[in-house]
Amino acid sequence: MSTISVVIPCLDDADYLAACLEALAKQHRRADEVIVVDNGSTDASVEVALAAGAHVVHQPVRGIWPATAAGFDAASGDVLARLDADSVPAPDWLERIEHRMSRRDKPTVVTGTGVFYGQTAPRRWIARHLYLGGYFTVIGALLGHPPIYGSNYAIRADAWLVLRDIVHRDRSDLHDDLDLAWWLRPGMSVAYDRRLVVGVSARPFDSLAELRRRVRMAFHTLGVEWRAWPPLERRAERRVEVDLVSPALLAEAADPDGEGDEPLPA
Repeated sequence: MSTISVVIPCLDDADYLAACLEALAKQHRRADEVIVVDNGSTDASVEVALAAGAHVVHQPVRGIWPATAAGFDAASGDVLARLDADSVPAPDWLERIEHRMSRRDKPTVVTGTGVFYGQTAPRRWIARHLYLGGYFTVIGALLGHPPIYGSNYAIRADAWLVLRDIVHRDRSDLHDDLDLAWWLRPGMSVAYDRRLVVGVSARPFDSLAELRRRVRMAFHTLGVEWRAWPPLERRAERRVEVDLVSPALLAEAADPDGEGDEPLPA
């Protein structure tokens, strides 16, 4: 069995973090290590993390990408599972990650979806179907494989060792999940499991201003990635690796067993 480290970036989110850590404590398959990356909190986030038995890493450079990267660097697990402080994983979250990572196609990344809580029902609908649904549809089409959802994914530690000096880990102005997905090397794959679910706060939809900020950041991230590695060029380079794999091996990797996931992408 692989060891799993859970990494949670946190900035002044003590109450949300407490709920997240409580959900992790109720996992059917317990984490081998929980790392909370304090990004300069002034509330009780560090105390909450320590009380729950988490290892706290301090990252003074503000931003979700610097904090996530610091947590991945500090982790000792074979698999690095990622949550936000306001994520509430289902009890089978780690069990499902471990199961999916052990399948014969051995994906580099496993990602799932989110069910939003809080706010009003219309805002939750917008968050789930327009914001998150649009992300999977539009970005998935650009990438040629499922994108990574930052509040709910796991990556192999050996893949992170390859990617850590390639991604824009020091930039706080980019969406970390999109940046990570964009720079996956040829031969690296993403598997989407629709049953890998976490609860996610709908607080980004508190105001139109916050929603606009996130959308602007998404377009800014796309611009950075597009200029550095254009989508058509990226897909062509990644396609070379898939073309080298025999049809029989691809069929075996697909292994359609109704698990609710998507196998090795073309």
